[in-house]
Amino acid sequence: MGRTAHSVSPEHAAHTTADVEVTDPALLLRLTGPNSSCLRALEAEFDVTMGLRGHTIRIQGSPKSVAGVERVLAELLDVLSDRKLSPSEIARAARTLRDHPELRLRDLFDDVVLITSSRRTVTPKGIAQQNYVQAIRNSDVVFGIGPAGTGKTYLAMAMAVHALQQKRVKRIILTRPAVEAGERLGFLPGDLADKVNPYLRPLYDALHDMMDYERVGVLMQKGTIEVAPLAFMRGRTLNDAFVILDEAQNTTPEQMKMFLTRLGFHSKAVVTGDITQIDLPEGRPSGLQDAEGLLSSVEEIEFCRFTDVDVVRHPLVQRIVRAYDERDARKKAQG
Repeated sequence: MGRTAHSVSPEHAAHTTADVEVTDPALLLRLTGPNSSCLRALEAEFDVTMGLRGHTIRIQGSPKSVAGVERVLAELLDVLSDRKLSPSEIARAARTLRDHPELRLRDLFDDVVLITSSRRTVTPKGIAQQNYVQAIRNSDVVFGIGPAGTGKTYLAMAMAVHALQQKRVKRIILTRPAVEAGERLGFLPGDLADKVNPYLRPLYDALHDMMDYERVGVLMQKGTIEVAPLAFMRGRTLNDAFVILDEAQNTTPEQMKMFLTRLGFHSKAVVTGDITQIDLPEGRPSGLQDAEGLLSSVEEIEFCRFTDVDVVRHPLVQRIVRAYDERDARKKAQG
């Protein structure tokens, strides 16, 4: 990155201008994006104006915002030297750096969880995800609690696949309760496997995103990877396994106890769920909420909590989650 020049804009004394020169054309293209889409993303995050002339990026805005963009650009240039980022990933990186100024972006992006069969690199997308990944590395039982779109299940799956590839476990077991949101299993056609399969589909989707379809099929036939409803876990002892319980907010306390006590030697369990999306019948307590209250002080069990800030889907999803959370908080306050 070239030298940065600052000047006070004559149109408005409260604004300043900075020029950032990037002499490497390939690096400049990665930083600015097609049609300057990455610059537009940074403009929206920092409320600045950015333009490109030759090899120079000009930033205009308040002194604080301009300084923030300069820091982000410097960190991004380091990261982009050996990878590409989409405009949404750059915007997310900027938010992370703004909220955690002590962070180095390279430390985040170099924390590789898994390289998928399509050569895509899975890394944490923010501090909460990085803390979650570290908790899974360090502890045998980890709870990931928070709204949809925060990467709880996906990262747990990536950690499981990596552990299997490194031969740290002998099998992966993926499970979730077959609890319906307004629909009863009995009305669905087919046998039990047919009835529960739609509830397990998200787990299959994440798995196929990380491994070749044929490879997944072979491993499932061998029993190395198992995807099953929670009821199938009863009476088993799971040794040398990486076990993921998804949608845990829809377990009962009895089911949660049953699941957690299945854990055998040399195994890990990751429990994920969103306590704002409980589909249990009215009056039935959630096993996830019960476990959070009961086990949060137990050593070697870690609870990682995500909020709407950590949503990594479409930016609109973050605002939707926030709107529902605010509405629920008002209801709770009103009694």
